[in-house]
Amino acid sequence: MSTTLPKRHDLAVVGGGIFGLSIAYEALRYGMSVVVLEADHVGAGASGGLLGALMPHMPARWNPKKEFQFQALSSLEAHTRMLEDETGLGTGYKRCGRILPLTTQDRLDHHIERAEEALDRWHPQSTGFTYEVEHVGSRSDWLCADAAPFGIVYETLAARISPRAYLGVLASYVRDHGLLLEDTAFEGYDQTSGALLTTTKGQQLAADRLVLASGPACFEQIAAFTGEMIGRGEKGQALLLEGAGLEENPAIYCDGLYVVPHDDGTIAVGSTSDRDFATSAVDPARTDELIRRATAFCPALKGRKLLTVWAGIRPRCNKRDALVGRLPNSSRVFAATGGFKISFGIAHLIAKCLVVDLMGQEAEISLPPSYLPEHHFSDIGQDRSP
Repeated sequence: MSTTLPKRHDLAVVGGGIFGLSIAYEALRYGMSVVVLEADHVGAGASGGLLGALMPHMPARWNPKKEFQFQALSSLEAHTRMLEDETGLGTGYKRCGRILPLTTQDRLDHHIERAEEALDRWHPQSTGFTYEVEHVGSRSDWLCADAAPFGIVYETLAARISPRAYLGVLASYVRDHGLLLEDTAFEGYDQTSGALLTTTKGQQLAADRLVLASGPACFEQIAAFTGEMIGRGEKGQALLLEGAGLEENPAIYCDGLYVVPHDDGTIAVGSTSDRDFATSAVDPARTDELIRRATAFCPALKGRKLLTVWAGIRPRCNKRDALVGRLPNSSRVFAATGGFKISFGIAHLIAKCLVVDLMGQEAEISLPPSYLPEHHFSDIGQDRSP
């Protein structure tokens, strides 16, 4: 590849997290010239976490959002394999399945109905994705039987990925085929000339189009263009335990926590969600709480060495679902943010949809209406440009 890169790019992406890098990857594959601006380093924000849980919505009250996530999770394995082949690096992806404990008769009855609905929604005969209710004591070598007095659900659509490894693979591709600038904060964009303003002195860049995908920082950047603050940050915390010998177990969701085995011999536990927080730093009391709660329903974790702890601020739109698309009253500025807890499972399909839109084409799979700008902005037809 030539080391001479154009100063003007087809696309500038703000943010080196899972949305930003996925969009950059997809745009590069479409033949666009791309620059990614990351204020710190790849994965410095919410995407640099530990959990990597790729968990589906329940197969109940089906809607376009659930169908979109189902299509994303169904296609993610092929996407990661292609990435691994292209870069020679691993993502840590595995379809591990998930256990859900049933704690009351009502929950048992509810999930028996969900298992029936999954036959229509998950198409097990063609996909192999099953959702089954299992008897009391099933898989009790992993999930404590006392935590599931009415049995369990075991479903096979759920998967896991190593967040940091996945980001590393995407970043490698972007570095090889485009321009990835770390320690380069975005400060502004001239929609007439396409000039980009950054904190890196002497770096003169321009782009025909701009995508804001910088996590919680994205909301202030969006407000600078629209005059409307449409989201906020919520703090999460997770940890890694030594997990040698537990790699082949399914993920567990119990007591509001995930326990996710990874193929590198670690177990991720998390994550919390705090709307009100004073700092993004790790809270030791929260760490102790996570270990106590997880070991209560998963005794195999007792005595396992604590390897590392992560805390960060995740982006959440006020209307809950992600925002993807062109900002109101702008022909050049787009946004992709607010995936919150499901970003890693849907980012590749979000990227495909957005890049196809940037190219003026029609996507094979449509974004859910609740992801579109008109769902998130009030008075979208009015000019709110500053």
